[in-house]
Amino acid sequence: MTDAAALPGQPRGGVLSGPATARAVNVLAPNASVMTLDGTNTWIVSEPDSELAVVIDPGPLDDAHLRNVVDTAEKAGRRIALTLLTHGHPDHAEGAARFAELTGTNVRALDPALRLGDEGLGAGDVVALDGLELRVVPTPGHTADSLCFHIPADRAVLTGDTVLGRGTTVVAHPDGRLGDYLDSLRRLRSLTVDDGVHTVLPGHGPVLEDAQGAVEFYLAHRAHRLAQVETAVENGHRAPGEVVAHVYADVDRSLWPAAELSVRAQLEYLTEHGLI
Repeated sequence: MTDAAALPGQPRGGVLSGPATARAVNVLAPNASVMTLDGTNTWIVSEPDSELAVVIDPGPLDDAHLRNVVDTAEKAGRRIALTLLTHGHPDHAEGAARFAELTGTNVRALDPALRLGDEGLGAGDVVALDGLELRVVPTPGHTADSLCFHIPADRAVLTGDTVLGRGTTVVAHPDGRLGDYLDSLRRLRSLTVDDGVHTVLPGHGPVLEDAQGAVEFYLAHRAHRLAQVETAVENGHRAPGEVVAHVYADVDRSLWPAAELSVRAQLEYLTEHGLI
């Protein structure tokens, strides 16, 4: 068995649901799959002594899960006062409208189509609630509307699908763009260096104890894949499907459709930079 401390980002072992930091509690959605790993992590965030909480990514439209999130907050003596979204993919956001009904909350997101209420989210915004401070970090790349949320008091960052607790992220072409994604990873690395962030609270998979190590692994992985794709094209594999079969031959075929999205984003990036 591999020691978790030896894996990229030092994933935390044990049960995924439950307290992760002084301010963040995870409620795992029952939607496990090859793409969602163990399921979607729905985060309840609040100050330790507060009666109010923020929920980030209610998850799929699963009434039992949504009610479980509410019950988990209420058992801790907290009322959910606001709902936030890291991005609009259904496994994170499909249940948001129903969750808003259950909690009477507004939904804030970067994409206006996902909002319920007048307020959105954007670069530089700070979400404040009864002493809690969440700083909005724009991280496009996985999708155009992807956001992360920095919790300074916990030296933690909620990453949605930008950084996962296990494996690597799909750049969901054409909405996702590789250049944007690389910039976003560098932005997250700056948080680890300049702001002391050490914990990743991902949208899927376990908590990561070494945020800088995780981000640097992601950057190295992307550079390696780009070099592989460039070499594949030089060897005559020009169609995205051909590149996937050549570069991702050791990856489970069930993941090839997702890999092709990333390959398309990589081919676009290489073309834009005059490398192929």
